[in-house]
Amino acid sequence: MKFHCITFLFFLLANHFLLRATSAQNNFIECITSKFQASNSSQNVIYTPRNNAASYSSIYQSFLGNLRFLSTSPQRPLAIITPTNESEIQATIHCSRKHGTQIKVRSGGHDYEGLSYISQTPFAIVDMRNLRAISIDTQENTAWIQTGATLGEVYYTIAETSRTLAFPAGVCPTVGVGGHFSGGGYGMISRKHGIAVDNIIDAIIINANGQILNRNSMGEDLFWAIRGGGGTSFGIVVAFKVNLVTIPETVTVFNVSRTLEQNATQLVHKWQYISDKIDENLLLRLFISSVRSPAASNGNRTIQASFTSLFLGRVEDLIPIMEQKFPELGLVEQDCIEMSWIESTLFFAGFPNGTSLDVLLNRTQQNSVYFKGKSDYVREPIPEHGLQGIWNYLNEENGSQLQFSPYGGALSTVSESETPFPHRSGNIFMIHYAVVWTTDSPRHINWIRRLYRYMAPFVSKSPRAAYFNYRDLDIGRNNIQGNTSYRQASVWGFKYFKNNFNRLVRVKTKVDPSNFFRNEQSVPPLSSN
Repeated sequence: MKFHCITFLFFLLANHFLLRATSAQNNFIECITSKFQASNSSQNVIYTPRNNAASYSSIYQSFLGNLRFLSTSPQRPLAIITPTNESEIQATIHCSRKHGTQIKVRSGGHDYEGLSYISQTPFAIVDMRNLRAISIDTQENTAWIQTGATLGEVYYTIAETSRTLAFPAGVCPTVGVGGHFSGGGYGMISRKHGIAVDNIIDAIIINANGQILNRNSMGEDLFWAIRGGGGTSFGIVVAFKVNLVTIPETVTVFNVSRTLEQNATQLVHKWQYISDKIDENLLLRLFISSVRSPAASNGNRTIQASFTSLFLGRVEDLIPIMEQKFPELGLVEQDCIEMSWIESTLFFAGFPNGTSLDVLLNRTQQNSVYFKGKSDYVREPIPEHGLQGIWNYLNEENGSQLQFSPYGGALSTVSESETPFPHRSGNIFMIHYAVVWTTDSPRHINWIRRLYRYMAPFVSKSPRAAYFNYRDLDIGRNNIQGNTSYRQASVWGFKYFKNNFNRLVRVKTKVDPSNFFRNEQSVPPLSSN
C-alpha cells in the first residue's frame, strides 16, 4: 500500500508541474497575441501547434536540412513568430521575459547543432524570414541587409545593381545572413577581401530590454562582439550595414580533380606549402573524399582531391601564376572557365553552367539528410604519413568529405583582437569535416569523432581552435538551459574565440547580465557562475 501511495504522490506532483508548465505556455502565447492586437500587428505571423498546426509544422521544418534534429529534440517550440517589423520582435522579447520562455533566433537554418530551433526546455522561435530587405547604395558602395535574407538573395541583389560589386561570404546560397555574418563569414574571395565581419560597418540590434540600437547607441564593445562573437548571445540583430567590395567584371574558375593514382597525396602535400602564400586574388580550395576507383572493376575505392578555385582576373593572368607556384597540378587553359562573379556563385554552389540566376532566390534547402560537422585549423603542413591516415578514415565512410579552405592574404592582415573571430595570421588552412547519412545510426557520428581524435597531432594546439559558424556540441557539453558558468563555457569559448572570449564575457555581463539570450553554446555573463 505504501508503494502505491508514493506512486500516486509522484503522479500528483508530475501533473502539478505539467499544469504549471502548460499554464505558462498559454500565458506566453496570450501575451504575444494581446501585444500584437494592441499594436495592430497581424496575427498571421504567430504559429502555434494548437491554432494552426499545419502551417506551424511547415514553418518549423522548412529550414530543417538536418534530420538529426527531428529525432533528438524532446520539445517543439511553443510558438514560431515570423515578425515583419521591429515592434513585433520587441513584443516577443517582452512576453518572453514576463513568462520565462526562452527565445531562439533563426535566419537561414544552416545551424550545425540545431541551437536555433531545438531545446530541452520550453522555448519560442523568432524566425527572421520576413525581415530580408536589401538596400544598396552604389554611391558609397554600401548595403543595409536584414538578417532574414539569404546569401543567394544578397548576391542576386548586388548583381542586379552592379557587375563590379560583390560581398565576401559563403558559397551556399540558402545560408541566412544573421548567423553567417555574426559568426565570421568565410568565402571564395576572402583571401582578397577578408571575411564578412571584416566588412560590417553598422548594425541594428534589439537588446534584452527591447531597445533598438545602432552602432552609435549600442557602443563599440557590443558592436565589436556581434561581428564574430555570434549575435544571439547579445540580442536579436535585425540588420547589418556592410561595405561592398570591388571585383573585376571577369573572373576565372576551375575544378580539377586528381586521385591517388594521379599523385593526389603529393599534390595535397605541396598545396599546404603554397595555398596561403599564393597571389591573394587566387583562392585554391580543396575538397577531399573517397570515390570508386575509375581504374578498378572490383569496386575498390580511392581518394579524390578536387581543387575548386576562383581567381579574380582572367585566365591569361592565372596560368602563369599556377605554372610558377603550383606546376605539379598541371593546370591548363582548357580547365578554366571565365565568367562574371555572380555566375561564379552558381558554379561554387554546384549548379550546372547556364542555370538562371533566379535560383539564388530559392530559400529552400535542397536535401534533408542526417549530418554532423566539425572544424580544425592547421598551422604546420600535415606530413604525407598523416595524410595517408586521413585517407584510411575516408575510405571507411562513403558519405564523408573534408574541405581544406586556405587562409593568408587579407585574412592575415587583421589582428586577432580586431574582431572576435581570431583565426588570422599563422593559419595555413581550415579543415571542415563532414559526414552525411540517410538512415539514423550512431556509427557515423562515432566515425567523425574518431577521425577528429586522430587529427589532434596535426592541428592547432593550446587551444585546439574551431570555427564558430561550424558549431560543435562535442566541444564542451553544457547544461540544457544554456545557463553555463564561465568555467564550463571556457572549454569551447577559447577554441572558438581564443583570448577574445574573455572580452566577449565582459560585454555579455554588461549588456545581458541576466543571461536572457542564451543557448547551449552562448557566451555567459560572469554573474551566471
